[in-house]
Amino acid sequence: MIDNTHMLKDAGLVAADASGTVDSAAKIVSLGAGLVEGNMVVDVTAIEIADNDEVYKISLQGSTKADFSSVVEDLAILELGAKEVLGGDQDSETGRYIVPFRTEKNGTIYPYVREYCDVNGTIATGINFSAFLSK
Repeated sequence: MIDNTHMLKDAGLVAADASGTVDSAAKIVSLGAGLVEGNMVVDVTAIEIADNDEVYKISLQGSTKADFSSVVEDLAILELGAKEVLGGDQDSETGRYIVPFRTEKNGTIYPYVREYCDVNGTIATGINFSAFLSK
């Protein structure tokens, strides 16, 4: 069961750099002033790898500002894509990816978080995924 308050991105195609949306609205989650440790869960249902140069960097970003107007830091990163770019023996595939995170980095607590996807390479259709936070 997924708590909708911790949903970062609902299912949908991403073909260009974008922050996560839920019901077509930008989604920022407030996790409070203290240290929080958990997991960013990413469910990938489609991923385009046709030209062997595609990279999808899905980040859990943190900020000290509720509107992300300044001080944005990557707290967790999931890189998916073509093996030629990422290294390794196989292209990324559909499925569930679980990435641990903590809201503290270098002594600073980032109480506000969002999902952000950075897309690079020759992209026609992109990647389709949803993302949420869990313990």
